[in-house]
Amino acid sequence: MTEKILARTSEAANVRARENHAVRPARMIAYDFPGYTDVMFRQMRDDFGITELSDPSRYVVFIDHMLTKNDEKEAEVHRVTRDWCTYYGIELHEGRGIGHQLTAELGLAIPGDFLVHFDGHISGIGAFGALGWGIRRDLIEAWVTGQVHVDIPATTRFDLVGDFSPGVDSRDLVHTIIDLVGADGCAHQVMEFGGPGARSMKIDHRQGLCGMAMFTGAVSAVFEPDELSLAYSNNVVRQRFDPVYPDADAEYVARHTIDLATVVPRVVQPGSARAANTKTASEVSGTPITKAFIGSCASGRIEDLRAAALVLDGRTIAPGVELNVVPTSQKVHEQAESEGILDVLRAAGANIAVSSCDFCFGYQKPLQAGENCISTGVLNISGRMGSSDANIYMGSPYTVAASALAGALHEWTQSEVVR
Repeated sequence: MTEKILARTSEAANVRARENHAVRPARMIAYDFPGYTDVMFRQMRDDFGITELSDPSRYVVFIDHMLTKNDEKEAEVHRVTRDWCTYYGIELHEGRGIGHQLTAELGLAIPGDFLVHFDGHISGIGAFGALGWGIRRDLIEAWVTGQVHVDIPATTRFDLVGDFSPGVDSRDLVHTIIDLVGADGCAHQVMEFGGPGARSMKIDHRQGLCGMAMFTGAVSAVFEPDELSLAYSNNVVRQRFDPVYPDADAEYVARHTIDLATVVPRVVQPGSARAANTKTASEVSGTPITKAFIGSCASGRIEDLRAAALVLDGRTIAPGVELNVVPTSQKVHEQAESEGILDVLRAAGANIAVSSCDFCFGYQKPLQAGENCISTGVLNISGRMGSSDANIYMGSPYTVAASALAGALHEWTQSEVVR
């Protein structure tokens, strides 16, 4: 799939893994963040003399970070972004949610298209059969020239069968895969997912899985398009599209079959998402926590909030634990409100915050020294969510919600549903 998608964007009729080609992304995306977009804005005009874009429609910028302190520093960061987008006529979305989710909701994750960002979690659009690649250091090349030179990645194939057991989702699957292949087992490759188990996965879970691809060393991930993902795309895209599928004789670096029914709840230990740092939730059960977080570009969608509500319905969060829930977009927030999900979460004692990335990177309500947090965020390195002396564990929304109830890391089982 990846070779076919990138061939469409190059001048070559075909491209093969390990070749280098100049490719032309359909969209070049960024969110405003000090030291990234403001630097590129300045370089484009001052260093390269670009005063007009030949096709502004290929550029999209999101304001989804640094939205919650309402101070002068925030205001200045966003002012620079607004002014730059106005100057070049670029599409800008502010405060509507996390950009990786909005890319899908706004119909920009078009099956068969290639999109670039400086943030690797753009790979989440692979749920729709689009290729999203985080080219951090090379994004300026794309922004200035409209194309970027890349080494074509090879592909590892994952054939999924079966269905998840209750209380298990894609957050558990990604760490099962890391255990299987290693934290660099897909280095500079694309993870390709297919099979009946892939088709049984909900769109939200596919997005979460693809969005965490970097923790295998992969540059991206893609699902074969199917009836479910194409129906979503047909409902939101702005143009006609031509999906891409792998050939029956496609060549892969490796091929793995995973039965989703064998995946169990997992918890990532503080420090990193590497394979050796993950244990089953039952192995770490009882470790006390003070904070819990459900949100991020990987796990704040409607299915994640439904999972949390299933666990929390009719129960109350343990004394001394603070649970913060951040829907991934305004649209998700509104849907969760209309379904009564947020009422369930509030009744259990959860705090519901407006959609942004601010909890995930420690900007909003940062962790204090000595605190233990269980999170659906995307990263748990020291200092990621506040103090470098706090501990961050990662798990699925089921595990986070169950842990908030128990006041300690806890594996949820369906038998715990209040009837």
